[in-house]
Amino acid sequence: MVTKKIEQALNKQIELEASSSQYYLAMASWAENNGLSGVAAFFYQHSDEERMHMLKLIKYLNERGGKAIIPALKQPPKDFKSLQYAFDNLLKHEVMVSNEINKLVDDCLKEKDYTTHNFLQWYVSEQIEEEALARTILDKLNLIGNDKGGLYLFDRDLQNISVQSAAADNAGGKK
Repeated sequence: MVTKKIEQALNKQIELEASSSQYYLAMASWAENNGLSGVAAFFYQHSDEERMHMLKLIKYLNERGGKAIIPALKQPPKDFKSLQYAFDNLLKHEVMVSNEINKLVDDCLKEKDYTTHNFLQWYVSEQIEEEALARTILDKLNLIGNDKGGLYLFDRDLQNISVQSAAADNAGGKK
Protein backbone atom coordinates (compact mmCIF):
# COMPACT_ATOMS: atom_id res chain seq x y z
CA MET A 1 0.00 0.00 0.00
CA VAL A 2 1.33 3.45 -0.89
CA THR A 3 1.17 6.38 1.49
CA LYS A 4 -0.85 9.48 0.61
CA LYS A 5 2.41 11.37 0.03
CA ILE A 6 3.67 8.76 -2.45
CA GLU A 7 0.24 8.58 -4.09
CA GLN A 8 0.31 12.34 -4.66
CA ALA A 9 3.87 12.19 -5.96
CA LEU A 10 3.03 9.35 -8.34
CA ASN A 11 0.00 11.26 -9.61
CA LYS A 12 2.25 14.25 -10.23
CA GLN A 13 4.56 12.00 -12.24
CA ILE A 14 1.57 10.63 -14.17
CA GLU A 15 0.72 14.20 -15.16
CA LEU A 16 4.31 14.89 -16.16
CA GLU A 17 4.47 11.80 -18.36
CA ALA A 18 1.13 12.69 -19.99
CA SER A 19 2.33 16.25 -20.60
CA SER A 20 5.57 14.91 -22.06
CA SER A 21 3.59 12.75 -24.47
CA GLN A 22 1.58 15.77 -25.62
CA TYR A 23 4.71 17.92 -25.89
CA TYR A 24 6.43 15.41 -28.16
CA LEU A 25 3.23 14.97 -30.16
CA ALA A 26 3.26 18.73 -30.82
CA MET A 27 6.91 18.46 -31.92
CA ALA A 28 5.99 15.59 -34.25
CA SER A 29 3.19 17.58 -35.86
CA TRP A 30 5.48 20.60 -36.28
CA ALA A 31 8.19 18.45 -37.89
CA GLU A 32 5.71 16.78 -40.21
CA ASN A 33 4.38 20.17 -41.31
CA ASN A 34 7.96 21.23 -42.07
CA GLY A 35 8.77 18.28 -44.33
CA LEU A 36 10.80 16.39 -41.74
CA SER A 37 9.14 12.98 -41.86
CA GLY A 38 11.98 11.19 -40.09
CA VAL A 39 12.02 13.70 -37.26
CA ALA A 40 8.23 13.47 -37.08
CA ALA A 41 8.40 9.66 -36.82
CA PHE A 42 10.97 10.00 -34.04
CA PHE A 43 8.77 12.40 -32.07
CA TYR A 44 5.59 10.37 -32.67
CA GLN A 45 7.39 7.33 -31.30
CA HIS A 46 8.73 9.34 -28.38
CA SER A 47 5.20 10.57 -27.63
CA ASP A 48 3.95 6.97 -27.57
CA GLU A 49 6.76 5.97 -25.20
CA GLU A 50 5.85 8.74 -22.76
CA ARG A 51 2.21 7.62 -22.85
CA MET A 52 3.35 4.08 -22.02
CA HIS A 53 5.38 5.45 -19.10
CA MET A 54 2.21 7.15 -17.86
CA LEU A 55 0.13 3.98 -18.22
CA LYS A 56 2.73 1.96 -16.34
CA LEU A 57 2.51 4.43 -13.44
CA ILE A 58 -1.31 4.41 -13.49
CA LYS A 59 -1.46 0.62 -13.33
CA TYR A 60 1.18 0.45 -10.60
CA LEU A 61 -0.54 3.03 -8.42
CA ASN A 62 -3.94 1.39 -8.76
CA GLU A 63 -2.47 -2.07 -8.05
CA ARG A 64 -0.79 -0.77 -4.88
CA GLY A 65 -4.06 0.51 -3.41
CA GLY A 66 -3.70 4.13 -4.47
CA LYS A 67 -5.93 6.01 -6.85
CA ALA A 68 -4.44 7.20 -10.12
CA ILE A 69 -5.84 10.51 -11.32
CA ILE A 70 -6.05 11.13 -15.06
CA PRO A 71 -4.94 14.76 -15.44
CA ALA A 72 -6.22 17.60 -17.56
CA LEU A 73 -3.37 18.86 -19.71
CA LYS A 74 -2.26 22.27 -20.91
CA GLN A 75 -1.89 22.74 -24.64
CA PRO A 76 1.74 22.33 -25.71
CA PRO A 77 3.44 24.84 -28.01
CA LYS A 78 2.30 24.83 -31.63
CA ASP A 79 5.52 26.00 -33.24
CA PHE A 80 9.21 25.50 -32.69
CA LYS A 81 11.79 27.99 -34.00
CA SER A 82 14.03 25.37 -35.56
CA LEU A 83 15.06 21.75 -35.44
CA GLN A 84 17.92 22.67 -33.12
CA TYR A 85 15.45 24.46 -30.83
CA ALA A 86 13.13 21.43 -30.76
CA PHE A 87 15.92 19.06 -29.79
CA ASP A 88 17.39 21.52 -27.27
CA ASN A 89 13.94 21.52 -25.67
CA LEU A 90 13.81 17.73 -25.80
CA LEU A 91 17.04 17.54 -23.78
CA LYS A 92 15.93 20.21 -21.29
CA HIS A 93 12.62 18.45 -20.84
CA GLU A 94 14.23 15.04 -20.29
CA VAL A 95 16.65 16.51 -17.72
CA MET A 96 13.67 18.04 -15.90
CA VAL A 97 11.84 14.69 -15.95
CA SER A 98 14.96 12.99 -14.58
CA ASN A 99 15.10 15.48 -11.73
CA GLU A 100 11.44 14.86 -10.91
CA ILE A 101 11.93 11.09 -10.91
CA ASN A 102 14.94 11.50 -8.63
CA LYS A 103 12.79 13.53 -6.22
CA LEU A 104 10.15 10.80 -6.32
CA VAL A 105 12.79 8.14 -5.58
CA ASP A 106 14.03 10.26 -2.68
CA ASP A 107 10.46 10.59 -1.34
CA CYS A 108 10.11 6.80 -1.46
CA LEU A 109 13.25 6.36 0.61
CA LYS A 110 12.06 8.92 3.16
CA GLU A 111 8.68 7.16 3.37
CA LYS A 112 10.40 3.75 3.50
CA ASP A 113 8.37 2.64 0.49
CA TYR A 114 10.94 0.25 -0.89
CA THR A 115 8.49 -1.44 -3.24
CA THR A 116 7.82 1.81 -5.11
CA HIS A 117 11.52 2.67 -4.91
CA ASN A 118 12.28 -0.61 -6.65
CA PHE A 119 9.55 -0.01 -9.25
CA LEU A 120 10.98 3.43 -10.05
CA GLN A 121 14.45 2.09 -10.84
CA TRP A 122 13.19 1.28 -14.34
CA TYR A 123 12.36 4.98 -14.79
CA VAL A 124 15.78 6.02 -13.50
CA SER A 125 17.46 3.79 -16.11
CA GLU A 126 15.07 4.93 -18.83
CA GLN A 127 15.91 8.58 -18.15
CA ILE A 128 19.64 7.92 -18.48
CA GLU A 129 18.91 6.50 -21.96
CA GLU A 130 16.58 9.38 -22.88
CA GLU A 131 19.12 12.05 -21.95
CA ALA A 132 21.94 10.24 -23.75
CA LEU A 133 19.84 9.93 -26.90
CA ALA A 134 18.96 13.64 -26.84
CA ARG A 135 22.62 14.58 -26.39
CA THR A 136 23.68 12.29 -29.25
CA ILE A 137 21.08 13.85 -31.56
CA LEU A 138 22.18 17.36 -30.60
CA ASP A 139 25.81 16.42 -31.29
CA LYS A 140 24.79 15.26 -34.78
CA LEU A 141 22.81 18.46 -35.42
CA ASN A 142 25.82 20.52 -34.37
CA LEU A 143 28.01 18.57 -36.82
CA ILE A 144 25.53 19.20 -39.64
CA GLY A 145 25.24 22.92 -39.00
CA ASN A 146 23.38 24.54 -41.92
CA ASP A 147 24.20 21.83 -44.47
CA LYS A 148 20.95 20.92 -46.29
CA GLY A 149 22.35 17.59 -47.48
CA GLY A 150 23.33 16.76 -43.92
CA LEU A 151 19.84 17.67 -42.74
CA TYR A 152 18.33 15.37 -45.36
CA LEU A 153 20.52 12.46 -44.20
CA PHE A 154 19.81 13.27 -40.54
CA ASP A 155 16.06 13.18 -41.19
CA ARG A 156 16.38 9.88 -43.06
CA ASP A 157 18.52 8.38 -40.28
CA LEU A 158 15.94 9.35 -37.65
CA GLN A 159 13.25 7.70 -39.78
CA ASN A 160 15.30 4.49 -39.85
CA ILE A 161 15.99 4.64 -36.10
CA SER A 162 12.28 5.08 -35.43
CA VAL A 163 11.33 2.14 -37.65
CA GLN A 164 14.01 -0.13 -36.15
CA SER A 165 13.10 0.85 -32.60
CA ALA A 166 9.39 0.29 -33.23
CA ALA A 167 10.15 -3.15 -34.67
CA ALA A 168 12.25 -4.02 -31.59
CA ASP A 169 9.48 -2.80 -29.29
CA ASN A 170 6.91 -4.90 -31.13
CA ALA A 171 9.20 -7.93 -30.91
CA GLY A 172 9.35 -7.49 -27.13
CA GLY A 173 12.70 -5.73 -26.93
CA LYS A 174 11.67 -2.70 -24.86
CA LYS A 175 9.01 -2.06 -22.22
